[in-house]
Amino acid sequence: MADNGLQNQRRRGPGRPFEKGHSGNPAGRPKGSRNHATLMAEALLDGEAEALVKKAVGLAQEGNLTALRLCLERILPPRRDRVVQFVMPKIKGAEDAAKAFAALTAAVAEGTLTLSEAGDLSRLIDNQVRALEASDLERRLHLLEESRNGTRP
Repeated sequence: MADNGLQNQRRRGPGRPFEKGHSGNPAGRPKGSRNHATLMAEALLDGEAEALVKKAVGLAQEGNLTALRLCLERILPPRRDRVVQFVMPKIKGAEDAAKAFAALTAAVAEGTLTLSEAGDLSRLIDNQVRALEASDLERRLHLLEESRNGTRP
């Protein structure tokens, strides 16, 4: 008969000696406690933030590209998404989706949309078509069940 410890280890998999959600060190670092290095850095910088910012701005003004990039990143964070000026055709079915995809392709060819923006919009179209198909399938199933039960309205 096999050892229970070995069976448990096989169940958990190699390199996973502890059950999920149970720490191997219950007396470990408490939740919310902060790293000692972080606390020391904060203590050193406490009260120096204004002087450091002035120094970084001064270096940036002198042409230090690293300081300039640091300052600009804080002033203008990287832009994630932009508002897209694209009129999406109404989609009521697969035929309309084909027209919408053609409009997306044309917008990319004109330079109105980037490839990544068109990709995001195409996923939106695809999701809308799937939702329409699911809704239509549910409606048809409901009608079929009603006709089978003889309770057609």
